[in-house]
Amino acid sequence: MSEYFTTVERWGVQEIRVEGPKDGNPFTEQWIQGTFQGTQESVSVDGFYDGDGIYIVRFMPSFEGSYRFELAASFELSKEDRKGVFEVTKASEGNHGPVRVERTFHFAYEDGTRYFSIGTTCYVWALQSDELIRETLETLRQTAFNKIRFCILPKHYDFNLREPRSYPFEGTPIDSSVLTRENFKEYDELSEGNHWDFTRFNPEHFRHLERCILKLEELGIEADLIVMHPYDRWGFSNMSKEQDTLYWSYVIARFAAYRNVWWSLANEYDLMKHKTIEDWESYAALLCKKDPYRHLRSIHNCKNRYDYSRPWVTHCSVQRTEVYKTAELVDYLREAYGKPVVMDEMSYEGDFPYDWGNITAEEMVRRFWETVCRGGYPGHGETYFHSDLIVWWSHGGRLYGESWKRFQFLLDIMKETPDCGLKFLEQARGEVRAVSEERTIGRPGPRDYYLMYYSFMRPAFKDYYFDDTTEYRVKVIDTWEMTVTDLGVQKGKIHIELPAKQYMAVQFKKV
Repeated sequence: MSEYFTTVERWGVQEIRVEGPKDGNPFTEQWIQGTFQGTQESVSVDGFYDGDGIYIVRFMPSFEGSYRFELAASFELSKEDRKGVFEVTKASEGNHGPVRVERTFHFAYEDGTRYFSIGTTCYVWALQSDELIRETLETLRQTAFNKIRFCILPKHYDFNLREPRSYPFEGTPIDSSVLTRENFKEYDELSEGNHWDFTRFNPEHFRHLERCILKLEELGIEADLIVMHPYDRWGFSNMSKEQDTLYWSYVIARFAAYRNVWWSLANEYDLMKHKTIEDWESYAALLCKKDPYRHLRSIHNCKNRYDYSRPWVTHCSVQRTEVYKTAELVDYLREAYGKPVVMDEMSYEGDFPYDWGNITAEEMVRRFWETVCRGGYPGHGETYFHSDLIVWWSHGGRLYGESWKRFQFLLDIMKETPDCGLKFLEQARGEVRAVSEERTIGRPGPRDYYLMYYSFMRPAFKDYYFDDTTEYRVKVIDTWEMTVTDLGVQKGKIHIELPAKQYMAVQFKKV
């Protein structure tokens, strides 16, 4: 007898479980699919084998009302197993649906609620101990982060040489006891010594990741899943095309029904020397075919940016490619690709010996504000060295830096923006000028909203003139100290006294 929920909330997960054959290799020899029919949608999805003779089909309903489903499988299903009905109820508080692209350069949840991405990176936080995972979730609860990038596969890199809690496939890994910080690079793509069956998944590895995705959902955080990456000593980055296809299909079947999932095809795709652009395009095509919910999709670069104009890419997921330009490229990337720009890796606040891992908290905050004022969305990372080698960028745990404490303040300012978000207007007189995106279209003369950011400049005063009649409420913002000074309503020639210190901004909001 199949098991499923008789009621599911809108954008929740319906899960149908049936028993089936466990002999042979069910991951490759068997299949199951489901078709879900409501008054406003009909969706077909692949299911997956979850081990111990259990097959699962998951579905995320996009509308309220009555639904019916019908299953098909490579094995015999009883009449009771094949069909069923259920009700989809109103979404619960805090459930706004998946995030979508909004008006070309911005984001909103499916119910129309605006979404301003403030991200962070913790590559393998979900593959740590239960205690460390709990600490990471509690840390996230105290932050403004509403998106986190992390890997499905284990990661091998300096300061990250321990074995993960689980592996995605059945088999045994290379003996890691010989790994040291001095010789770890010799194992970057070592496959000899690993013994994996790439046709047999380890369901508990994926069940655990699903629990982590749900914990993030409870916190209102998007799970930006990195499906592939080059930092590997187990051979997962060197799988064949057929093995990759099986892996991708399994991942999509398991995770696509969760509303807070984003897809990142790879972290630093251009370092995976065994994969070609044709390979990435084939994975993207498979993803578009098998994910009926159209979750956000991108791919992350190291030195060479991907062609984000490709139709399957929903947004640009960018790592800086220049030493001195990071946020300063956002408006260029917007214009070049015509899509939202997410600066997922702008370097990390910390004290690592690598050039990407030792910027100051002040510089991280500056890059966040500059990204926002140029019409993009910023991403954080932290790499402070500790004797226990628990580093936020890889493992999660605690945050030791200062930048993260200032992101809620920025997010609150972002939410004051009229309409969908900010657009870069110009860089003039030592400041970055941003305006409300929608209000700039076809409207000459003064805008309804301006945000002037002075970055590392430190003027003692500024003078502005928009016209003689438009009234603005003027506020001086100290982005580091997180203070706002209200200068009241002004018009005409506006003179603003400033403290001659870095990281200041001025907001003009039309009355």
